[in-house]
Amino acid sequence: MDESFTHSARISPGSGVTALFTGPNGSGKTMAAAVLANDLNIPLYRVDLRRLVSKYIGETEKNLQRVFEAAELSNGVVLFFDEADALFGKRTEVKDSHDRYANLEIAYLLQRMETYPGLVILATSLGSALDEVSLHRLDNIIEFPGLTDA
Repeated sequence: MDESFTHSARISPGSGVTALFTGPNGSGKTMAAAVLANDLNIPLYRVDLRRLVSKYIGETEKNLQRVFEAAELSNGVVLFFDEADALFGKRTEVKDSHDRYANLEIAYLLQRMETYPGLVILATSLGSALDEVSLHRLDNIIEFPGLTDA
């Protein structure tokens, strides 16, 4: 087989890394993202999903595009999507146009994450609410255990 065909640069469209931090509230997901960014000496940009998600069709994708473009122009930041299940939930069977556009938002986010050259971290306390197919497209899934009573 031709080696140039199997070269990882041809298979992977981006050179970045994607990760999911999952675990109960208070388990340290946000702190871990901050520590990781600090260790890498790269700024952490926490994406405010309340300002990103729109009820208007197509607006969420435009907002995501702005976030990723700004991150790329800044010469690299760690993008941190907290409570990512709000945006990255399970895809649904298409019953109406709203379902179709919700599925498009997930697909767009996955595509954009794969082409971003830096680190993208998704965090959620509702790991079971995420789309299984989407989870397979992430490079790393790290589970944070909850605090136990001593």
